[in-house]
Amino acid sequence: MRRVSLFSALAATLCLAALPAQAGGDVYGDPAYRSGGRYVDPADRAEARIIPMYGNLPACEDPAVLGEITSWFNSREAKFWGPLQIVSFDRVRPIAWRPWGADFIPRRFCTARVMTNDGVLRRVDYSVRENLGLFGWTWNVNWCVDGLDRHRSYAPGCQMARPGPER
Repeated sequence: MRRVSLFSALAATLCLAALPAQAGGDVYGDPAYRSGGRYVDPADRAEARIIPMYGNLPACEDPAVLGEITSWFNSREAKFWGPLQIVSFDRVRPIAWRPWGADFIPRRFCTARVMTNDGVLRRVDYSVRENLGLFGWTWNVNWCVDGLDRHRSYAPGCQMARPGPER
């Protein structure tokens, strides 16, 4: 028990010692420190964390991102619901970039249309998120296909997969 509390105290001390000092000067007028109309202190930005997040994310139309959505959708549908598969993507466009500010995990919100093998066009909303992949080492995609959210995880109509102002 003493080893655990000693380790916790040591880890907390190291974390506090690694925090950058408060930046001096007037930076309130600097647009680099404003995000979403609110002030974000430079010490609180995602880039200033112990494990920094720089927002180096692939674009909405990147083949790796679209391939990830296709792969997960096709395997989920085949395993639980039936033979439905994504055939192609259309009208891929970004919605928002870091909409909640510079102190949150960097996210790129996107929307697109998908054609499924039953011939129906559906909207897919997705976000590419930094450091939320395997063991926090890489980016990850969170997605929802409108009309096929059978557990209603992003209800109503996949709105919870979109950023707030776009809802």
